[in-house]
Amino acid sequence: MLDEIYTNNTLFKDMAEFLRESRINKASTDQTTVYESHVKMFWKSARYDEKTKTIHSAVQKKDENDKDVDIEVKFDVGDLRRVLELGDNDKDPTIVPEKLCNDLWFRMGFVGHVNGKYLKSMFSKPYKFLIHCVIHALSHRKGAYNEPSDYIMNIMTCLVLNRPYNISQVIFDHMVDNIGGETYIIYPRFIQMMIDGQVTDLPKDPANVMNLCNMTAETLGRLTQYKLKKDEKEPRAKRMICKILNRNYVAPENGAWRHEKSNS
Repeated sequence: MLDEIYTNNTLFKDMAEFLRESRINKASTDQTTVYESHVKMFWKSARYDEKTKTIHSAVQKKDENDKDVDIEVKFDVGDLRRVLELGDNDKDPTIVPEKLCNDLWFRMGFVGHVNGKYLKSMFSKPYKFLIHCVIHALSHRKGAYNEPSDYIMNIMTCLVLNRPYNISQVIFDHMVDNIGGETYIIYPRFIQMMIDGQVTDLPKDPANVMNLCNMTAETLGRLTQYKLKKDEKEPRAKRMICKILNRNYVAPENGAWRHEKSNS
């Protein structure tokens, strides 16, 4: 998603570099090949053990007699955290004060109404790119890519402000919520990564590969465009702030959205 081939020498270069150096780098850029049958089987068999806080499931392969056998796959939030290299911990929060998010998003150049929807099309191009990348990498939903959910807003707020946030737990909770549901297209890449880490000799049929969307020059081109009504203008470009601008940035104290002497 954040390949330098596409982002270098573009107005997204600095934002892409920030994301590559962030705690969501692997979750955003890992190009694990996803096999539809593996993911389908996982969700069909999945169950959650409340006592051990573990997801249990199975995938299928042939034994030496060419018979189908089930191979157990299980993981908890710690396993997910390790595989995705998210760098958070169980003590980190999963909720961010709404006012903190709102204040920071206006600082990032949001041009909508304070009580309206936070759409990525209401930000200047670099921040529009940031929102696009985080939604595609970490959202459990497939669709509604213009409007980030509350937890996506929380994640971006904490990335920009360099605040702790338990991304692993949020993803894991959405996986648990999906158990018993009808959809298997939820975090397919992350599920395949968990499977591959435990079962190395599953059948991998090229015809069974899931087609996942990756960043391309065409994607970047679309992100530079706005569907404007008459007399509307593109959101004014905002400079980089906080950890995007300074990799040594320290989060403001007491849940503030900016340091007292900040000039932005």
